Amino acid sequence: MAETAIFVWEGTDKQGRKTKGEITSSNPNIAKAELRRQGINATRVRKKGAKSAFSLSSSIAPADIALFTRQMATMMRAGVPLVQSFEIVADGVDKPKMKELILAIRNDVSGGTSFAAAIRKHPVYFDDLFCNLVDAGEQSGSLETMLDRIATYQEKTESLKAKVRKAMTYPIAVLVVAFIVSGILLIKVVPQFEQVFAGFGAELPAFTQFVIGLSEAAQEYWLYVLIGLVATISGFVAVRKRSKTLRDRIDQIMLKLPIVGNIIEKSAVARYARTLSTTFAAGVPLVDALNSVAGATGNAVFTNAVYKIRDDVSTGQQLNFSMRNTGVFPNMVTQMVAIGEESGALDDMLDKSASYYEEQVDNAVDNLTALMEPVIMSVLGVLVGGLIIAMYLPIFQLGRVVGGS
Repeated sequence: MAETAIFVWEGTDKQGRKTKGEITSSNPNIAKAELRRQGINATRVRKKGAKSAFSLSSSIAPADIALFTRQMATMMRAGVPLVQSFEIVADGVDKPKMKELILAIRNDVSGGTSFAAAIRKHPVYFDDLFCNLVDAGEQSGSLETMLDRIATYQEKTESLKAKVRKAMTYPIAVLVVAFIVSGILLIKVVPQFEQVFAGFGAELPAFTQFVIGLSEAAQEYWLYVLIGLVATISGFVAVRKRSKTLRDRIDQIMLKLPIVGNIIEKSAVARYARTLSTTFAAGVPLVDALNSVAGATGNAVFTNAVYKIRDDVSTGQQLNFSMRNTGVFPNMVTQMVAIGEESGALDDMLDKSASYYEEQVDNAVDNLTALMEPVIMSVLGVLVGGLIIAMYLPIFQLGRVVGGS
């Protein structure tokens, strides 16, 4: 199979207007032929660079996809044709790799491929849920409405993920800062005091001896400790990727953690409700929608619960009964779902539930941040203050001895 590359082209369209863009092809001649098929007379085609899957995936974030979806929804709602919408959005993108992705989709669509089929070629960025919803929008003739719904879903989902990451990283940041500050003091500062204490000719206080012992150990073994930490973390990450059992166990433990566990649980409920509301409102059958929802909860406990719900619903059981039987969903959500099923407004009730729990996560993260700020000051104060006291205790004792004599 010939290696593909990105080619930059300039030329004129059917109306004779100058235009330019990028196209993915194996060589310039094939690129020109493809452009002619699209009604473009290419006057210049040059290779931009080889297409790299690694560099593409390393620079395009989910937030970029969410922004792209919102922009496409806006363009189409304004009546701009689909292919032209791709071009307008691509012109406003700063990231080269994101621009390449949009233009690749544009080229496929302008060549006769459906929007859903074009994005299915890029599963790294567009999951099955995204592709299925776009397909449903194209089939029903309401693509702009569906893109708007997808954009709202993605924006809220990414916002929720960011809040959970903030809640998870804040305590870790405290530990890392405390570890670094302590290491610097033990390796660089304490040895200076140790040289001063060597000429005292008197026994040092026990606390000072303990800190000096830690300093000597840190100076001798810090590199081994650092390598050990890096190896342990790397090994844990590698094993976690390979072992589903370990991932499931970690997810179970995370839900039981104080404060953070509550945030993760509410986040999973919000994502469940938001995803199910979006898919159900798009006309996706409930059982099929639950397949997409299972992978969107972000926690194995809820994923397994959703699969159980799917199996129960497929046998004719009501959704709210199935949710209640799992024992993982709050009563408020099951009651809202029951009301939605009775009134025929399930998607609306799920949307309200998602908004409520998203707000709960937001408040919980803000409270955690406010709580952690004094904790950081206290931890650093105890560490730094303790080391300073340990170093100045002998000086205080020497001052008392000199003063008493």
